[in-house]
Amino acid sequence: MTPAELSRTVRHAVCRAVEDDVLPGPVPEQVTVERSRPGGRGDYASNVALRLAGPAGRPPREIAEILRSRVDTTRGIARVEITGPGFLNFTLGRDSRAELVRTILRDPARYGYGEALAGTAVAFAPPPAADVRARVWTDTVVRLLRSQGAEAAVVPGAVERPALVPVAPGPDPAPDPGPDADTGPGSGTGTDGGPDPDGLFVRLGRDAAHWALLRPAAHDRPYTGPDLLVQRESNALFRVRYAYARTRAVVRNAAQLGMTPTPAGYAEEPPGIPQAEPPAEPPAQATPAQAAATSALFTALGDHPAVLEAAARLRAPDRLARHLELTAEAFLRFQESCRPLPLGDEKPSAAHRSRTALAEAAGAVLAGGLSLLGIDAPEHL
Repeated sequence: MTPAELSRTVRHAVCRAVEDDVLPGPVPEQVTVERSRPGGRGDYASNVALRLAGPAGRPPREIAEILRSRVDTTRGIARVEITGPGFLNFTLGRDSRAELVRTILRDPARYGYGEALAGTAVAFAPPPAADVRARVWTDTVVRLLRSQGAEAAVVPGAVERPALVPVAPGPDPAPDPGPDADTGPGSGTGTDGGPDPDGLFVRLGRDAAHWALLRPAAHDRPYTGPDLLVQRESNALFRVRYAYARTRAVVRNAAQLGMTPTPAGYAEEPPGIPQAEPPAEPPAQATPAQAAATSALFTALGDHPAVLEAAARLRAPDRLARHLELTAEAFLRFQESCRPLPLGDEKPSAAHRSRTALAEAAGAVLAGGLSLLGIDAPEHL
């Protein structure tokens, strides 16, 4: 169960309580669920009971009890607890991790897409032809809004336009990128189809230019120097694309070994959480480092739908870019700690098959996010 699905589940519980005349309306348009803070309980928490207590004229804990009774039998939720003045704390079932991977792989190109903004129509004013950042930002926001069910387009005569710090005129001063610079085919000839007065797309190519324009927040000035072409860990775009290329290498090598990625029986899941369907093979005991790396990757993948929704709602593609950085780092740590493929004469196990499926899911999230930003995801890097 993803955060977005959990949010809808809790909101549905509020709807049912209102329909049953247990709570008065109106039903909030959105229920916020967040990762439990250090020292808190469960995987996620929500303050929805506190928000409803005032209009209902009842104590928040009483509201929380009403909602808990309507949520705690939901598949994928192992436990619902009430803490403090009325916070709802949700612990997901162990099978929810395998279900998350299955959900991603079921329709990898559209994972995170939703209908949160269905019925919303957004019209943007055509950006100035010479403002390359406004052009790229607007086109990207249109894609993000459509991914969440909104009708969005650039329409002559519309008034909404992003408030952006423009690109500084001329190339930024930066050190020579050296022999590791990406100067392959297409790296300096891309174009977004519009005027390029400062030669940004010629100097950087489409992918690096899009990252340069979209990664900084709207109020920050983009860096457009040659470091964006360097294939080093210090280059965030390179790290994201490198992580994607590694996920594809894992899947290709697994196929050569005759392994079928199978999202089930994750050995690195936290202990003490009920599991609806035990794995066919007993999972190996995970080390603390493996458990932490796996948990971080699942967190990044599970948060992806909520990040897409927030990026669309706030017209902020930089949120998606930062989340892709986080997801890439989480996958690279997972690959280093958990070893998705067998070594030497080691036989493929259930753990290897489940980790390969997780790697494939991570690749789908990275590729899908890059696509929304207008950036290619190379299988080889």
